[in-house]
Amino acid sequence: MLYVLAEMMGFPGVLNLLRYLSFRTGGAVTTALILGLLIGPRFIGWLRVRQGKGQPIRADGPATHLAKVGTPTMGGLMILTSLGVSSLLWMDLKNPYVWACILVTFGFGAIGFMDDWDKVRKNSHAGVSGRIRLLGEFVIAFVAAWIIAKNNGTELYVPFFSSFHPNLGIFYIVFAAFTMVAFGNAVNLTDGLDGLATMPVIIASVAFMVIVYLAGNAKFAVYLGIPHVPGAGDLAIFCGGIVGAGLAFLWFNAPPAAVFMGDTGSLALGGALGAIAVTAHHEIVLGIIGGLFVVEAMSVIIQVFFYKRTGKRVFRMAPIHHHFEQLGWAEATVVIRFWIISFVLALAGLATLKLR
Repeated sequence: MLYVLAEMMGFPGVLNLLRYLSFRTGGAVTTALILGLLIGPRFIGWLRVRQGKGQPIRADGPATHLAKVGTPTMGGLMILTSLGVSSLLWMDLKNPYVWACILVTFGFGAIGFMDDWDKVRKNSHAGVSGRIRLLGEFVIAFVAAWIIAKNNGTELYVPFFSSFHPNLGIFYIVFAAFTMVAFGNAVNLTDGLDGLATMPVIIASVAFMVIVYLAGNAKFAVYLGIPHVPGAGDLAIFCGGIVGAGLAFLWFNAPPAAVFMGDTGSLALGGALGAIAVTAHHEIVLGIIGGLFVVEAMSVIIQVFFYKRTGKRVFRMAPIHHHFEQLGWAEATVVIRFWIISFVLALAGLATLKLR
């Protein structure tokens, strides 16, 4: 909004700073962080009053989790509020990629909100039917994938190969939609311990802040041998908003958590990362940078697959972070070690920019 107004006025005086992505990205981080910290206490208090018993805690989970009974959920609303305000304030609203990412983020957030509300209302883990959830997610993701593909093509770029980028045609839209849905649910599965999903999302957002900035700059893109996507650089501001909103939320989500983000936040943030990666044509790199989320999701798939066929469990409990808790790791130990893994994977993903 500020950028559009400044552009209409010809960027006079100090408003000329709004021409620079770096300035607007910093503005988005600061706006989302300050707003999140300001609204947090009252928001959490409101959630406590509205939800009563808070998020249902799994009876078959680690015994230490029973102490979390009564903690409110849907804290993702805090993240989305801060992210939404900072995005609308600092981004170029004429950019179609902006609206594609907003559609996925807030569309997935709405689906997550309905699921969280159903769980709280019923005091059950059942929530909304999985099929209905996935149907809604795929509808939103297909629309966003179509918007993105319409503007930057249907080629799939493979890391380490600057000249290998097959054109998948209509199948690319299917692949792009799957990426968004899969990553949304992968982050959702990771969100099981205080701060476990939040920091890796922040780390991945910082990594993609760099990637979209480079992809949006013709000189950097040509030099690095990565796809040049005009307009993608504006999503660095969106990544900045995620970082600021995520840090503000982590202030209240740090152990012992005063609030959980719930599906409202985890689905939205995972979907946002998926949409950003698709825009930058770095879908495969997302699997490296967000490798922690991939492992969490795969642990659930492997557990269910083998249990249904053999009646035996591969892990003591899935997702895999619960497996390590059952091995005797303290919750804080699991969280911090997973943060370290996430940081290392982000560096590995960024390394693919030069290894072409």
